[in-house]
Amino acid sequence: MSQKTVKIAEAKGRPMLVWVGKRPLTRVPAFPAQHVETFDPAGKAAESALADVDWTGWPDRYPRGGLLFHGDNKEVLAHLLANGFRGKVKLIYIDPPFDSGADYVRRVSLRGVQGTAKIEGEAYTLGEQIQYTDIWANDNYLQFMYERLLLLRELLAEDGSLYLHCDAHRSHLLRCLLDEVFGADSFRNEVVREKQRGGKHHVSRSLGSIHDTLFHYSKGQEFVWNPFRREVPERVLLERYPYEDEHGRYALADCTNFTVNRPNLTYEFLGFVRTWKWTKEEMLKKYEAGEVVQLGEGRIPRRKVRPNPEGDLIQSLWYDVPDTKADTDYPTEKSADLLTRIIELSSNPGDLVLDCFVGSGTTAAVAQKLGRRWIACDINKGAIQTTSKRLQAIIREQLEAAANAQAELEVADGADAAPRPAQLSFTVWRVNDYDLQVQHNEAVELACEHIGIERTRADGFFDGVLGGKLVRIVPFNRPLTPLDLEEVKRELEARPEEDRDIVVVCLGKELAADAWIEDWNRLRKTKGAANRIEVIELRTDPKYGKFIRHRPAAARVEIARRDGEIHVVVKDFISPTILERLEMDTPLFRAKVPDWRSMVDCIMIDTSYDGQVFDVALSDVPARKEDLVTGTYTLPAPDGKETTVAVKIIDMLGEEVLVTQRV
Repeated sequence: MSQKTVKIAEAKGRPMLVWVGKRPLTRVPAFPAQHVETFDPAGKAAESALADVDWTGWPDRYPRGGLLFHGDNKEVLAHLLANGFRGKVKLIYIDPPFDSGADYVRRVSLRGVQGTAKIEGEAYTLGEQIQYTDIWANDNYLQFMYERLLLLRELLAEDGSLYLHCDAHRSHLLRCLLDEVFGADSFRNEVVREKQRGGKHHVSRSLGSIHDTLFHYSKGQEFVWNPFRREVPERVLLERYPYEDEHGRYALADCTNFTVNRPNLTYEFLGFVRTWKWTKEEMLKKYEAGEVVQLGEGRIPRRKVRPNPEGDLIQSLWYDVPDTKADTDYPTEKSADLLTRIIELSSNPGDLVLDCFVGSGTTAAVAQKLGRRWIACDINKGAIQTTSKRLQAIIREQLEAAANAQAELEVADGADAAPRPAQLSFTVWRVNDYDLQVQHNEAVELACEHIGIERTRADGFFDGVLGGKLVRIVPFNRPLTPLDLEEVKRELEARPEEDRDIVVVCLGKELAADAWIEDWNRLRKTKGAANRIEVIELRTDPKYGKFIRHRPAAARVEIARRDGEIHVVVKDFISPTILERLEMDTPLFRAKVPDWRSMVDCIMIDTSYDGQVFDVALSDVPARKEDLVTGTYTLPAPDGKETTVAVKIIDMLGEEVLVTQRV
């Protein structure tokens, strides 16, 4: 498949930020997408059930349904632009890295009793799996966000909106970036959201940070907007309306008029000459009814203000949608209530919603529930797996609800009726190959621990220090090349005062890299010479080589065809990676997992696998962490003499095993 180039319009807004390495984004290569999985439990029936959704302009190459992309979102966004989605997205929500200087991890545990495996009577969790690193060098973060905002602007419809979720680390810079990309006149709101209730103590002699920020920008001046009222929480009601009488709670407010030049409203009342809100006759009626009160002699009258029984209009302070992390263990998961509010405010049923930092999948999940079409992507494979499982469960629930109450659903068209699903299927696509992303990040952490490298968070180039030497870790999905070493050379040239030696850690190296290092070190043979380079090659190094040897997970599966049915029995499964982690973290005990199902997160089956796209005919995703997969399955056999059955098993660390058989 040929590669396309997508043109991007320049940013013309003001002000314009300047940073080291700022580059305009005028053209972006658009790589093809590989279709890797389909979830369509209703089959072709889903298409007729969704005839009322307007799919006009939907690209022919994609099936009508949700789209979940695995890949770098810059490449995914370019792919969408090159394949018919320019100007088609009605709402974009992004929750990008906050440049917080932290690694985010997902808590991983074995399935079983109370969600843990037992070792010598002690509860045990697999520990932490690095999901993504939110640490940025110099101005890389600004360039990263600048490029993606430019691409998102191109995808946004003329009446569409973008919400960017951030916190105090970079909110001031992101606001300037948004002004530059969209134009300052496209700014609509800065929403302050209380993300958690206040703590008891201040941290490091500063106020506790309990809020984050959402910036709302529109593409044009006319945009989708559905304001509504919300119920006021009891704690806010008591604080805002501290008094109570026989008619309910109330607060006291000013009775005077903001406009002073109103002769008909200027008069003496209870000893005060003012310009009041009402005529004297109306003022007397309210006073007699007890709605205007004087709290003491010589005090100006005040009026009673009562809460609206229908609730408050949504304003820019959101105190009722904190993070709950009720659905997944994803580290930066946002609450479904927050996304529900954004999607209902700025889109209508059937509209297309996009999230290119989808994480645990909350945006796509809420969009599916609210009858919106959706596109989601993430570079992290764990995020794709989490999102896929979540959406499978929601769609199955929607199909079950439709089957159990079809007549009721057809009649329920009132204001309180839940929107009908815009689609009952989704497909998973890969743009470039980022399968090693989770494993690479995790391997870096484990390698540092194993070798004894002290991580350096403040250095944008070197990853840590080992015995007084600077350490550079080459990405583990490729060998060390002379180009990597040239990068080290350029970095050292930019640091003329740096005299420490360098350790390069890699999983393999090209022969040319050895020659490069030999030439480099030949010039530094004298005693005390600076910046000598040595390599730790983890596959062959006699001291560290055993560490990185990877044995893939394996499964023993029996697949048979009898009496028009496919029978699948998973007899055994083993994940050497999980077992090694158990032994590494519990060196006093030999790891024993009594039931192979404790290591398995989910099982999916395709009864007509074509060798390219995995069509999910059955998915066994236990609802609770203490539940186990079944392991034994019976499915109807497809028509025809022979078919290829594929069984995909995903372990608790996200590693996949695919077993296929012709039956």
